[in-house]
Amino acid sequence: MAEMTRRERIRCALAGKPVDRVPVAFWRHWPVDDQDAASLSRAALDYQRKFDWDFIKVPPSHTYCIDDYGAKHVYRGKPIGDREHLERVIKNVEDWDRIEPLDVRKGAYARILECQKRILEQKDPETPLVMTLFNPLAMARYLAAGETYLIHLRHEPERVERALKALTQTCADFARLAIAEGADGIFLSTLAASYDAMSEDEYRRYGRPNDLAVLAAAKDGWFNILHLHGQHPMFRLVSDYPVQALNWHDRTAWPSLAEGLQIFQGAAVGGIEQFEVLHFGTPSAVQAQALDAIQQTDGRRLILAGGCTYPLTVPEGNLHAVREAVELASAK
Repeated sequence: MAEMTRRERIRCALAGKPVDRVPVAFWRHWPVDDQDAASLSRAALDYQRKFDWDFIKVPPSHTYCIDDYGAKHVYRGKPIGDREHLERVIKNVEDWDRIEPLDVRKGAYARILECQKRILEQKDPETPLVMTLFNPLAMARYLAAGETYLIHLRHEPERVERALKALTQTCADFARLAIAEGADGIFLSTLAASYDAMSEDEYRRYGRPNDLAVLAAAKDGWFNILHLHGQHPMFRLVSDYPVQALNWHDRTAWPSLAEGLQIFQGAAVGGIEQFEVLHFGTPSAVQAQALDAIQQTDGRRLILAGGCTYPLTVPEGNLHAVREAVELASAK
């Protein structure tokens, strides 16, 4: 088969068509750099040039989505590169009354759009780009410490639901604008679509409708990915979401890649366990897991990746090993 462009390869993988090789991409945080558009875009572009991934995921800190509500945070060396919250916006249940939709052309959202613009101007035009968003329930969790948001939601649901609608409007506006300004799709990250976070009935009421509103705003994207965070994902509940791909911790949580593709009609993004195998394994162990993922799926409807963001101390040799594995598999 003739060599494909990255865009052609991703489109074929999403459609379940043959590919010249399985597409592959990984992403990580860029602490401190992620607080400045120029620094973050430079880090993302350097990373792309080094590893030649098949798509670019704009990698902002999770805090960008709540900065303009007054969040305070700092980077203190977390292994994954996350920032620590110094003070939460929501302290008492009455604080939810202050949450209103944001103007996503200003503040932190404008900074991330500027980062996207800089990457688009300098990347290979045939490399797809997706923008990272955090769904409204994730935004609510970041606004309130720990499980406070869930306690408030159960105690005064109408009050928190009103705030969730405001967060949904902000998230949807940003999804629409990011795609209008050049993103090929969004990477919508969830935290609560997991049985260890809330019940399925709760997610049907507080999560699913707002997720679908954000995805409706992203309908012009051809490469929308839903990320299911956690070890007990509500996979069946979201399997009919209007996205082209699902990303989940397939190596440590149900379902496996093969099982997931029997339930979900789009493509799977995953196959590599990022905290142990990618982090501490040998290049040969990483390649073995990559080849197993390709075998599970027969190389169709698969984008090889981690189940989530990987630790900052993952050896570069292991990343190169995954990139080389897809070439080895295509040569067989």
